[in-house]
Amino acid sequence: MNKLSRSLSQHYFPSPFLVFILAVYFIKIASATCHVDDEAGLLGFKSGITHDPSGMLTTWKTGTDCCSWAGINCLFDDRVTSISLFGQLDEPNSFLSGTISPSLSKVQYLNGIYFQNLRNISGHFPDILFGLPKLLYVYIENTKLSGQIPVSIGRLTQLEALSLAGNRFSGPIPSSISKLTQLTQLNLGKNLLTGQFPIGIKQLRNLTYLNLEQNKLSGTIPDIFKSFPDLRILTLTRNAFSGKIPESISSLAPKLIYLELGHNALSGQIPSFLGKFKALDTLDLSWNSFTGVVPKSFANLTKIFNLDLSHNSLNDPFPQMNVKGIESLDLSYNNFHLKQIPKWVTSSPIIYSLKLAKCGITIKLDNWKPAETYFYDFIDVSENEISGSPVALLNRTDFLVGFKAAGNKLKFDLGKLRIVETLKELDISRNLVYGKVPMAVTGLKRLNVSYNHLCGQLPKTKFPVSSVVGNDCLCGSPLPPCKL
Repeated sequence: MNKLSRSLSQHYFPSPFLVFILAVYFIKIASATCHVDDEAGLLGFKSGITHDPSGMLTTWKTGTDCCSWAGINCLFDDRVTSISLFGQLDEPNSFLSGTISPSLSKVQYLNGIYFQNLRNISGHFPDILFGLPKLLYVYIENTKLSGQIPVSIGRLTQLEALSLAGNRFSGPIPSSISKLTQLTQLNLGKNLLTGQFPIGIKQLRNLTYLNLEQNKLSGTIPDIFKSFPDLRILTLTRNAFSGKIPESISSLAPKLIYLELGHNALSGQIPSFLGKFKALDTLDLSWNSFTGVVPKSFANLTKIFNLDLSHNSLNDPFPQMNVKGIESLDLSYNNFHLKQIPKWVTSSPIIYSLKLAKCGITIKLDNWKPAETYFYDFIDVSENEISGSPVALLNRTDFLVGFKAAGNKLKFDLGKLRIVETLKELDISRNLVYGKVPMAVTGLKRLNVSYNHLCGQLPKTKFPVSSVVGNDCLCGSPLPPCKL
């Protein structure tokens, strides 16, 4: 479930009221005969679909009650009020090809359009949105809409939620978006948008969710965040923003849950005011150019679950933190010399991802006794000075997906390592590993055991020669054949 969905799901009706609403809804559906304009508009939309391999619209048939069609909801005197069509990303045939027909504007009582993961819907920004006076919620996500977002978007002043994420929109975000003052959620992420962060967004004072991730936006992040007293989620990752973290972000401290600024070109020191964000669940500052030390105020982030400071130029000392249960931690590729894996990490009962590559860790791995290994799915401790064996640790995991420990001093018999069915990536290159390569590696997607002391015949795999070179006496494809 994505963050937007998680945010929406938190706003639910009390149970008795929900039961009443559902009862009224099903009574209406049972007696509904949809309006002739609604039927015409929906059938017009279907006519614009050129390919429906999973049969998403097979129930949309002339002469049948459109209120009973898949994805259609009717309320208010049997008028169609929302369309919800969802593709399943794990099913290759679950998509629609075609365009959004102008005839959809005939469905005048629409207050919600939910087109998510339909994948092959093409065309420009759908002008039909301007002809739907009751429209409040628009989610057209993960399709192939392209072109520029029109200046006329400022006419949709009644909208409360707008998501065009995962399309191919290009050009700047129009300044007229500042007129959508009723918006609580704005998601333009994962497009091809360029230009600067539109300063007019400060007019959208009701925002609880703002996502502009994975575009080509540049320039500095404007100092406008005092305008958003209710903002819970701010995601600006994977753009080209530069400069410092604006001071006004500190005003979001009481309520902000997600602050994601990773994969940009931000610089300067990490501001100490981030320690005030006591409700913060996720902080991502990775892949920037931050320098200096991590503020001591981070000790106040007791509720943080996901912390990513990787790929910066941060220095010692790393502050003592008082986190009760970290889930995901990445401090890799800075200038840290931690020596030990922090106690607040070792004691976490719910951690599933630990990445401490090149963090100056010098422990003997046999002596590291994490409180819980059950949830671990990824561990990366590459490029440290870790000795000993990972066998005891990894043999306690049941759902591990990846283990990376390249460039250490690990010394153990690879044949004694239990490779669980979930494991897809194993990189223990440039260590002191000995023994034979077990048959179980054939289930991996990525393997690197190069530059160790392994011997014997390799199992039949499709891994390149680079994944096994530099050992004492390995043989068999992709290396030369074993001698008889």
